[in-house]
Amino acid sequence: MISPDLRELLDSEAKRINNPSFIDLDPVQFPRRFTDLRDIEIASLLCASIAWGNRKMICRDCDRMLALMGCDPYNYVMDQAYEDLPDQNIHRTFFARNLRHFLRGLRRVYSTHGSIDAFAAANRVGDDPFPSWRLVELLNNELRLANNGHEDSRCLPLNLQQTALKRVNMALRWLVRRDGIVDLGVWDSIKPSQLFIPLDVHVGNTGRNLGLITRKANDRRTTVELTEALRTIRPDDPCIYDYALFGIGMQL
Repeated sequence: MISPDLRELLDSEAKRINNPSFIDLDPVQFPRRFTDLRDIEIASLLCASIAWGNRKMICRDCDRMLALMGCDPYNYVMDQAYEDLPDQNIHRTFFARNLRHFLRGLRRVYSTHGSIDAFAAANRVGDDPFPSWRLVELLNNELRLANNGHEDSRCLPLNLQQTALKRVNMALRWLVRRDGIVDLGVWDSIKPSQLFIPLDVHVGNTGRNLGLITRKANDRRTTVELTEALRTIRPDDPCIYDYALFGIGMQL
């Protein structure tokens, strides 16, 4: 049970962090540059995919990656312009070869479904109790088919029974949550109530310090445990507390 005092703290911190001033220092700024759903989806998945490490470096490299695409993600994908992309580093251990692998798979999805949201809806992702993991399973299959059977864990995680799926859960928070403040809320295939907390080392440590989770590993089971605890106080929107955990973690 989450005590009234802890709930008050979580609500207060969520309100403090979930405001427009957060945007300019976070990778969420990049999908927000676009208005077309397809551009938003591509920017969300790509920028979330390289969102590990120093936030300033992440934002710098997201900006550079979108510039390589002419700041026109959907047309860049559909024109297969990525095939002419020279070998180079995109972000840390993510290279142009990984980006090409990812975009080939996304092109396959757009060619058949028009949007990733429509792809998720056609595959009834929202009916799965763990929609983000189901979506990645389906997307990985599309990436394999588009890359002659090859897999690439630099694009999307492959160990779906263990991974916390932090970066994809963050992208889905951007795409699904609908409060109109930081997140964009442009998808219909998944509901905000079905989202899972983007769990990384810092969020995990904060959750343990607050007594919200007990497991030491930052894996899928812990992600589920943390999200289920937060659903007891906000079943309609547990990921509002991603902001609270971020804010509290900055003060610990």
